[in-house]
Amino acid sequence: MAEVTLTIGDRRHVVACRDGEEAQLRRLGDMLDQRWAAAQRASGALNAERTMLLVALMLADSLQSGENRPPPASSADMIEAVAVRLEALADALEQAPDNA
Repeated sequence: MAEVTLTIGDRRHVVACRDGEEAQLRRLGDMLDQRWAAAQRASGALNAERTMLLVALMLADSLQSGENRPPPASSADMIEAVAVRLEALADALEQAPDNA
C-alpha cells in the first residue's frame, strides 16, 4: 500500500492507495485543490467540511454536464458535415459578384 500526501486548500491529507495509483490520486487531489478557493468563497470560509461539500458538488455538476452531452459523432459523420459545409461555401463563392 502506498501513501500520498495531498494538499487541498491549506490542509495536508495523507491518503492510502494501491501501489502504482499515486499519480492518479495526485491528479484527483489537484482537481479538488483547483476548486477549493471558489468553494471557500461560496461557503463564506465558515469551515473546511462545508467547503469540501461545495467542491464535491462542483465536481458532481461537471460530471453530470459531461454525462448529458450527446455522444461524439463518428469520423464518417464529421467528414460528411465538413463536406456539406465546404459545398455550401463553394456555392456561396460561385454566386458572389466578382470584385476583381
